[in-house]
Amino acid sequence: MQKTRVNHQITASEVRVINEAGEQIGIMKLGEALRLAQEHGLDLIEIASHASPPVVKIIDFAKFKYQQKKAESLQKKNAKKTEVKTIRISMRISDHDMSIKAKKVSEFLTDGDLVRLELRMRGREQAFGDLARQNLEKFLKLIEAPHRIEIPLKRMGGTFSVVVASAK
Repeated sequence: MQKTRVNHQITASEVRVINEAGEQIGIMKLGEALRLAQEHGLDLIEIASHASPPVVKIIDFAKFKYQQKKAESLQKKNAKKTEVKTIRISMRISDHDMSIKAKKVSEFLTDGDLVRLELRMRGREQAFGDLARQNLEKFLKLIEAPHRIEIPLKRMGGTFSVVVASAK
C-alpha cells in the first residue's frame, strides 16, 4: 500500500488544489496551498502524485482516512467470491444419475462457480483408464450451460479430474 503524503511531506513545488467540497481551486505554489489549508484548520493531502502537477486536496486527514477505509470495505464487500464446487462420479454411474449431476453442474456454472469433476476408480477399475476418460468426456457433453475447460483432464493416481468454468 502506498503511503499518503500529508502537508510538509509533499515534495512538488506546484500543485493542483481541490477544496473540501471537491471544487478545483487551481494550480498554486506548495507554500501557498499549505497556508490555505492551515487557514481553514485542515490538512493538505496528496491525492494523485503521478499527475502533472500533483493533485492535492484540502481536507481533515482523519476524515480522509475514514473515507478511504469505507470505500475499501465497500469494494471488498462487492467482490464476487468464486467457489470451486466438486462433483464426483464413478465408473458405474447410470445415465440418469449422470444427467442429474450434469444439471447440477450447469446450475453451479450459471452461478459463476468453478466446478471440479472427479471420476474415482476403485480396485480393478484402475486398469481401465481409457474407459474412465470416455465416461468423463461423455459427462462433459451432457453439461447444458456454456462452459470452457479451465484445467484440462488429468489423472492423479486412481482419480481423473477436470475443472470447468462458465464460458461467459
